[in-house]
Amino acid sequence: MFSITVRDHVMIAHSFRGAVFGPAQRLHGATYVVDATFRRPELDADNLVVDIGLATRELAAVLGELNYRNLDEEPDFAGVNTSTEFLARVVADRLADRIAAGALGEGARGLTALEVTLRESHVAWATYERGL
Repeated sequence: MFSITVRDHVMIAHSFRGAVFGPAQRLHGATYVVDATFRRPELDADNLVVDIGLATRELAAVLGELNYRNLDEEPDFAGVNTSTEFLARVVADRLADRIAAGALGEGARGLTALEVTLRESHVAWATYERGL
């Protein structure tokens, strides 16, 4: 299995509901380093997993929809605890939609899996992996 990873970051604000979240129930900010890993069993005709420039552009576009936003005020997240784990899935699903729409080019049609990791700090991160 071949893979390529691109990286960006996103800054959000949010709060959580539920005693399990302790002080994080109050509004707070988070800056995530975001890695998106694209996988396929064989390279394309150009010996690529996916065009790294297109992958970088599309990850930036997905994160741009979240950057500098209070997620508590976003209709897509009304009533949802936007945990790191949950947001990793959101980013992965939105990237998968872009792949299906052709935004990463024809060569991306051979991708079989996508993994997104959101790093909260040097000691904590969450990952969501999905098939394509």
